[in-house]
Amino acid sequence: MIKISNLNKTFGNKKVLENLNCNIQTNSIYGLIGANGAGKSTLLRIINDIFKRDSGIIEIDGVEIEDNQELKQKLVFVPDDLYFFPSYTILDMAKFYQSMYKNFDMNYLKELAQILKLDINAKIQDFSKGMKRQSSLICAIATNASYMFFDETFDGLDPVIRNLLKKIIIKQMEKKDTTIIMTSHNLRELEDICDNLGLLYKGGILFESDIDSLKTNMFKIQVSFKEDFGKEKFSELDIMNYKKVGSVATIIAKGDKKIAQENLQKLQPIILDFLPLTLEEVFIYEMEVLGYEFNQVI
Repeated sequence: MIKISNLNKTFGNKKVLENLNCNIQTNSIYGLIGANGAGKSTLLRIINDIFKRDSGIIEIDGVEIEDNQELKQKLVFVPDDLYFFPSYTILDMAKFYQSMYKNFDMNYLKELAQILKLDINAKIQDFSKGMKRQSSLICAIATNASYMFFDETFDGLDPVIRNLLKKIIIKQMEKKDTTIIMTSHNLRELEDICDNLGLLYKGGILFESDIDSLKTNMFKIQVSFKEDFGKEKFSELDIMNYKKVGSVATIIAKGDKKIAQENLQKLQPIILDFLPLTLEEVFIYEMEVLGYEFNQVI
């Protein structure tokens, strides 16, 4: 488990992280989302002890990370701005990782390269942006580190490769009880792979929840009656958003869907539909409740 308490980081006169608190459960995939410049990359670098924090506590499995070489064996980080040694091939890069990680699995690295159709003897500098990203990710995965940090994980990848890498990442988590933390400024990239999501805004975690709770505790209703009606008709619902166009009301509500359905049926509507919400819609309405506009935050 990663536990972060009252974390602060300033560059010059700019506060990047301010009193940030976050708990990331073991054996899970945690998605960190936020607009460009929100501090996602800085947070990952601080957790990995690449950047030094100004103040605050970071514990991994109950142990402080700062200057702890033994603990760093459990961590691997793939940054957004990739770097490779000149003229290195994937095999060269794998050997470099192998020299640092005692649990590095060279056979698995070769297997992953074959799945992705990457030539391990070709120079990485000649690869496309997407191929470079794939090369970095498979080298990191082959370390078998307990905690993997991927910054802008799927940047530059086409949809087919993106989905294939998601399957590889999920398999790694299930096989090795790995904890994976990935960032993106695109919510849609993470919604089908993460167990939990944290929204980073103005230096802190503005909103954090597990995805199952987000999706099951909120629902969209379209309802209509023979007679005219207003919002007050739905006093038993925990309404987050209410709009009425003509004789049909669209309601975003939180709570127990089954109970809501039973209560609405008693009102004898002529139209009653419960519709699924995308994760992006869920975040939009959660931000409205908190007093923010989603487009300003993401």
